[in-house]
Amino acid sequence: MKRIPHSLLATAALLSLGAAVHAQEPAGAEPRQPRIGGDAFAAPTSSATGNSPAETEAPNAPYKPLLPNQTRAPKPEVATKVKTEVVAKGLDSPWAMEFLPDGRMLVTEKAGKLRIVAKDGTAGPSIPGVPKVDARGQGGLLDVALSPSFVADRLIYLSYAEPRDKGNGTSVLRAKLVEDKGAARLDEVKVIFRQMPSYDGDKHFGSRLVFAPDGKLFVTVGERSDKVTRVQAQDLTSGLGKVFRIDTDGNAAKDNPFTGGEKAKPEIWSYGHRNVQAAALDPQGRLWTVEHGPRGGDELNRPRPGVNYGWPEVTYGLEYSGEKIGEGKTQAGGTAQPVYYWDPVIGPSGMALYNGDAFPAWKDAFLIGGLVSQGLVAVKLDGDKVVSEERIPLEDRIRDVRVGTDGAVYAVTDGPDGKILKLTPGS
Repeated sequence: MKRIPHSLLATAALLSLGAAVHAQEPAGAEPRQPRIGGDAFAAPTSSATGNSPAETEAPNAPYKPLLPNQTRAPKPEVATKVKTEVVAKGLDSPWAMEFLPDGRMLVTEKAGKLRIVAKDGTAGPSIPGVPKVDARGQGGLLDVALSPSFVADRLIYLSYAEPRDKGNGTSVLRAKLVEDKGAARLDEVKVIFRQMPSYDGDKHFGSRLVFAPDGKLFVTVGERSDKVTRVQAQDLTSGLGKVFRIDTDGNAAKDNPFTGGEKAKPEIWSYGHRNVQAAALDPQGRLWTVEHGPRGGDELNRPRPGVNYGWPEVTYGLEYSGEKIGEGKTQAGGTAQPVYYWDPVIGPSGMALYNGDAFPAWKDAFLIGGLVSQGLVAVKLDGDKVVSEERIPLEDRIRDVRVGTDGAVYAVTDGPDGKILKLTPGS
């Protein structure tokens, strides 16, 4: 597999930062600050933050952050009080949930089942029409998203580990959710996108599905974990370790950064990612992601068109053995620094922007599920810089996070006896 020279990749990435045609950069936006240097990275301050960090455990790696508040940001001076109740249980390794317009929940289960959970928490039967999935390891039926026009078209989108002749890979399908006489089914099922190449492995499939305000669909994937595949995160001819931006038919968006090239995959939005299992839009409609690091180095990023986020050549983490990854670099020309990183890891999965009224302290904060930290991580930003980090312990591996129309936060727990938790203000 031929690779495009790194000098060209870096040039393309830097040039793409000035492009005003992309949907992530609204018209009239102020010019971007440089990624490194100067007063642009003065640490933001807030009267609501304390003096001690949310993370107090020793880091795994000896690396130091390049930017202020890039890791171990202070926790809020006053902790948010939360009441937790179980609103659904008995789910078999749930992976994602999405609210239907009437308040019911669509829930995916890793083994390949899609269910509707009623408002009273009762999980309905498996909905027919879901294709076979490869549920080994980290694979299975993964994310679910509603069409932006769901009320009119009843279309849903599912990502999953698809079994293939030469292994498997992350794929996205579109289907119509039909409900008739109390029974649901999927009709007009069509695979619209396949991450390529296929690989015979059971790790790092990603994946999250996020619709942008312009109707385009962001698809996040992983680089399949193994050393032989991880290097393809840097390869624009490969679909491993990327964020894609496609239309609802699975075609590359026409204004993507690499359309028109002879070799680069035109669906690519950004690259150099490890395994992105958390993604959400901010109040400006821009995509943010959190990806799994190795031993240390989970990253919060705002993926921008054509930008290289460094993996595996740049990371704040180590191999699980404790050895350095590659040359042990945390920065390199032509790559973007993470906005924020965690060491030790939180094990990010699921992410939501809090836009409700029940928790004023979380307004416009990102709520991130923690598989390792076993709770939620609330990250508050000032512009594109982290102001504070708060840990909300739930004593369960959290696989997905959603905000209800009632302002409550709903967290999906991982494992064979999965639950949906409802978080409301405590006293």
